[in-house]
Amino acid sequence: MSPVGQVVEAHAVSVRYGRSRAPQVDQVTAEIGRGVTALVGKNGAGKSTFIKAIVGLVRPEEGERTVLGIDVARRRLDHEHYARLGYLPQDFGYVASFTAREFVEYGAWLKRVPKQRLRSAVDEALDAVGLADSADTKMRKLSGGMRRRAGIAQALAHNPDLLILDEPTTGLDPEQRVRFRELIRSVAADRAVLLSSHLIEDVRALAARVLVLDEGELRFNGSVVGLEERGARFGGGDSPLESGYLAVLAGA
Repeated sequence: MSPVGQVVEAHAVSVRYGRSRAPQVDQVTAEIGRGVTALVGKNGAGKSTFIKAIVGLVRPEEGERTVLGIDVARRRLDHEHYARLGYLPQDFGYVASFTAREFVEYGAWLKRVPKQRLRSAVDEALDAVGLADSADTKMRKLSGGMRRRAGIAQALAHNPDLLILDEPTTGLDPEQRVRFRELIRSVAADRAVLLSSHLIEDVRALAARVLVLDEGELRFNGSVVGLEERGARFGGGDSPLESGYLAVLAGA
């Protein structure tokens, strides 16, 4: 089950939208392997677009992508490979009348979790995100943070090899974010996790590698320590990692 080598390889990927044809992602080359890779950048930097290019929701005009061993430019991801992929978009839909359990169960069923394992997989995922006591609550009655946790549970329930989370801690309170970090540490030991976040403290606590996107271009691709060193002489920010991030955006 454990992925071997690089789980995602993107080479010179470019995505353009709209009449202006301005690049949302411009010539991005990056590799994502086992452990946590953080994708950071300002609003509109191209983070969500890059993620959608990886999971096959948008088609790049240029570049190559290999995801879970599949050359996506030549062959679409099939059901077998989607069953190995867990994805939580920044804004995800749900059926308001579903309970949290039904929501997670439906996602696990779509990912072909065997019927005999379905209930236990769903219960384990809900427990992992702290929703066991709210499993029978309708999605429409959950708070925004609780719905976000239900989304994380759905992305995890089928035990994917590649987990992609776009702004997963949006709406979570500090205690919930601490629990989220503990969860991601536990699941990242034997799989690849790509985590998009605005929260530098989450990046510092979780990630081994950091990708910094700015105006669609990859400005930094390296370790957390390397990004901190980048900001050592720059100043600014409330932490060494924030200083490094600001230094990259400033071109320092």
